[in-house]
Amino acid sequence: MAKGGKQDRSPATRLVTSGRSGDFSDHVVNPPVWRASTHLYPDCEALREGVKSNADGQFFYGRRGAPTQWALCDALTELEPGAAGTVLYPSGVAAIVGSLLAVLRAGDVLLVTDNAYDPTRNTAMGLLKRFGVEHRFFDPLDHEAFEAAFCDRTKAIMLENPGSLTMELCDIPALARIAREKGAVSLMDNTWATSLGFHALEHGCDIAITALTKHVGGHSDLMMGAASAGERWYRRLRQTAQQLGHVVSPDDASLALRGLRTMGVRLERETATALELARWLDAREEIAHVLCPMLPGSPGHELWSRDFSGGCGLFSFVLKGRDDVARCRLIDALELFGIGYSWGGFESLALPFDVTPVRSKMSWPKEGWGLEDTCGIRLSIGLEDPADLIADLEQALAAMDEG
Repeated sequence: MAKGGKQDRSPATRLVTSGRSGDFSDHVVNPPVWRASTHLYPDCEALREGVKSNADGQFFYGRRGAPTQWALCDALTELEPGAAGTVLYPSGVAAIVGSLLAVLRAGDVLLVTDNAYDPTRNTAMGLLKRFGVEHRFFDPLDHEAFEAAFCDRTKAIMLENPGSLTMELCDIPALARIAREKGAVSLMDNTWATSLGFHALEHGCDIAITALTKHVGGHSDLMMGAASAGERWYRRLRQTAQQLGHVVSPDDASLALRGLRTMGVRLERETATALELARWLDAREEIAHVLCPMLPGSPGHELWSRDFSGGCGLFSFVLKGRDDVARCRLIDALELFGIGYSWGGFESLALPFDVTPVRSKMSWPKEGWGLEDTCGIRLSIGLEDPADLIADLEQALAAMDEG
C-alpha cells in the first residue's frame, strides 16, 4: 500500500502517531516532560531574534509552552481537519471564555444556543455583559427564529451539539451557514463527540472548542481545554490567550497526551455500553423518555447518523411521574455510579438535573416528545461491564419506589 499524507491515515492511527515529530521521536515513545519557565539564548542576537517569532516549536518563555505542550497541540490539530493550529487552556471553561474574548468586543452581540453548558451561559450573562457584549439566547431547532435574531452588531454564535443535559441535536451546517451569510463567527463546544466523532470545522464552524478534562484526559485527573481553528482565527486565539496569560503545565499536557492515545477505544466501549443501557432504560415503565440522539427512533437520530462518525457515553433520561425525593433515592442507591460533576472518565457517574432554570427560549417538556415530566438524570457511562451497570440501575429503580 502506498503511503499517503497524515490526513490520509485513519483517526485511530493518528491518535497513536500524532504529536510525535520532535527530536525525541526516534528514541522514546512519549514526549519528555519539559518543565521550564525560563528558556535560555546563546547570545543577545539570538534573544532579539526570538522576540520576532511567535509559533509553537520556537523557544521563548515558558508561558508559550515547550516540547510537551507543542506535541499535544500538534496532535489535536492533526485530529481536526481544517485546523491550522490549536491553543491550550487551563480548563474547558477557560477555552470557551478565551475563544469568545478573541472574537468579541464591546458593543457586539453574541447569539448563544439556549441549551448550552451552564458556565457558557454564565459567561454570556456575566463577564461578557460586564465587558459590553450583549447576549441573546436562541432555540437551535428553530432556524427562522435564529435567523431573525441577527442584527448588524451580531458578530458571533456559540453552538453546542448535542445540547447540554437534554441532548437535543441541531443542524450545525445549516446554522453555521446562516451565521456565515450574516458575517458572524461560529464557535462550537465539541466536547461531547470530540473531533473523532464530529469534524466541527468541516461542518462550517470557525472555532472548535473541547474540554480536554473529559474524554481526552479520560482518567478524571486533569483540567484542560483547547480551541482549534483555521489560520485566521488560530492567530487571534493564540494572541488573546497569551495576553490573558493562559498556560497549561507540561505535566498536565503529558497526561492529556497519554489519554489521547487510548481515547478511541475508550469512546467505542463507552458508546456501545451507553447504547445498551439506553435501550434497556427505554423499555422500562419507570422512564418517561431517554434523551440519547444515538438511540434509533430518538429525536435528532437522523442528524446524528448524517453528521457524526462517533458518539460517547453521555446521555440522559427522565423519570415518569416521580419527584425529586424519588429521584434522589434512585441516585443514592446506585453502587457503581459515582455522584459528581464532569464526565468522560473511566468511571460511570449519575447527576440529577432540572432544565427549567437554565432555559430562556426552549420550552420543556419539548413539544411533540410526549413528555410531561421534568425529573431528569444524566448518566456518564464508563468502562464497567454493561451487565453490571444494568443490574445496578435495576436495583436502584426498585429502591426509588420503596420510600
